[in-house]
Order: sequence, then structure tokens, then C-alpha cells
Amino acid sequence: MPSLLTQRPLRLRSTLLLGAVVLAAGCAGMPWAWQGVAVGMPRATVVDRLGPPTRSVTWAGGERLQYSLQPAGQAAFMVDLDAAGNVAAARQVLVPAEFARITEGQWRRADVERELGPPARVDSVAHWPGDVLTYRWSDGSDMFFWVYLDADQVVRRTQQGMEFVNAPDRE
Repeated sequence: MPSLLTQRPLRLRSTLLLGAVVLAAGCAGMPWAWQGVAVGMPRATVVDRLGPPTRSVTWAGGERLQYSLQPAGQAAFMVDLDAAGNVAAARQVLVPAEFARITEGQWRRADVERELGPPARVDSVAHWPGDVLTYRWSDGSDMFFWVYLDADQVVRRTQQGMEFVNAPDRE
């Protein structure tokens, strides 16, 4: 029995395909456009539209509102407010360019969490003296980004790898 989609005229299928492409293109862009967050917007309006942040931290220019989708999601959005409490910038931070900013031996756990938000999880592994922060992100594939801290909470190394969500168990 043919599906309903194959019974539809070609024009309807083309329209549905075009709609899906437009929707996907919109989702790939800066999510703040559809959320309505814009430079200059006051803090109260941001919180009114996005809800309370996951965390609020200070940064060099003022306050940073963190909206993290961790532990299950693959994004974390930062809304930077200037000293007057208005939006200075908004961006998704779980991306390679942001990871590359981390300076091993100089950044501390507080720096990582200020810039990337709270991790999806914190692990301990054999033969490593400190915590390992795990962030989930996507580059078209499901990925992990790990930040290895020493016992003094200083970043000693970072690493990324694939997350095999639907891989069979290998026990």
C-alpha cells in the first residue's frame, strides 16, 4: 500500500521538502534570532523570554547568563550583559572555536565553567589525579569534549571524541 506522501501531487511534496529545508536552515543559525534576544536588550526582557538561566556568573564586562542544555543536550548559550545590564553578545559556546580558547596550565575549573557552563558530568578516571569535565556537543555527529583537571583544579589537557549513542553494548 503506498504511503500518503507518495499519493500526494509532486507540488505538495516539493512544498513539504522546501519547508523542511527552510526549518533546518533556521535551526542551524543563531537560535537567539527566533528567541528574540538582541544586543541592547535589558536583562529583565531576556529572562522574561528565555526563563531563568542555568547559572549567572560574572565576566569582565558585567554579568553572563548561562543557558545550558547539559547534561542531555549538546549546546550551551551565553548571554553577556554589559555593566548597565543590557545584552552585549549572545552565542552558542560548545563549538571548536570556543574549546580552542582553553589554555592548558593557565585556565582553572572556574574559567572553564564560566566560559562553557556546567559540564554534562564530572568523572574520575584511574591514573589521573583530578576531575574530568565532560561536555556533550555536536558537529553533525554526537561528540564529547573532555577537560582534564589536576588536583589543584588547573586544566592540564583537553580532548574530544565521538559519542556512540546507539552503539551496541560491548560487554
